[in-house]
Amino acid sequence: MTPGLLGGRDPGLQPERTRLAWRRTTLASTVVAVLAGKAGVAGGASGGVLAAGVVCCAGWAGMLVVAHRRIRGLAGGGEPERLSLGYAAGIVVCVLLTVGGGVGVVLW
Repeated sequence: MTPGLLGGRDPGLQPERTRLAWRRTTLASTVVAVLAGKAGVAGGASGGVLAAGVVCCAGWAGMLVVAHRRIRGLAGGGEPERLSLGYAAGIVVCVLLTVGGGVGVVLW
């Protein structure tokens, strides 16, 4: 390999890997929400289970919105923009809501 190729950035592969990672994240979030819903239905629908289910679904929906905006941002050609602090904070909050709501459904 030539030195120019070793230090250069491949503009095609990194955005594709990042898009696939966002898709895996949304898939994992969907699985958590579905399993939490299944556990909630099987365990009976009390007020706490319903509230935890709503929190889980809100986190899941928020994660879908943030992830798909990011995927669309990466789909454009050229240098992808950096992940902004707002997107990063949004995805962290959505993950915590989804997981916390799922755990709440299972524990109530």
